[in-house]
Amino acid sequence: MVRTHQPGEAVFKSILPEEIDWKPFPAFPPSVRLAVLVGDPSQPGPYVVRVKVPSGVKLMPHRHPEDRIYTVMSGVFYIGLGDQFDGDVVKAYPPGSVVILPGDTAHFHWAKSGEYVTQVTAIGPLGLEYMDSKDDPRNKGN
Repeated sequence: MVRTHQPGEAVFKSILPEEIDWKPFPAFPPSVRLAVLVGDPSQPGPYVVRVKVPSGVKLMPHRHPEDRIYTVMSGVFYIGLGDQFDGDVVKAYPPGSVVILPGDTAHFHWAKSGEYVTQVTAIGPLGLEYMDSKDDPRNKGN
């Protein structure tokens, strides 16, 4: 049996850290950056992205429909569960940590001790719904 390749995985390639193309993402606060490494998060199928969050930035409570696996690449990733932001319940995950987040789980992030970078592996399409629509940067200025 011959398996077909996943999108973006049919040919050998590598991505060096300096080649990562960081871009703003409308669903994130303006200073947060996202880089698509493998696949197309807007389509059904596997994808790998990295998210870079500057020191002090909070991603308010939200959820994703897809199951996600976070790998902490650098910095300390602070994440808490629930539909209300609570800085007292965030847990710290240092570089190398892996965090499994089931789909539809309300959670929030905080770059409490400095910038962090996480790598997210999931099956798209990527979805992001804020628990309070006032927290959604896509609604600013409307």
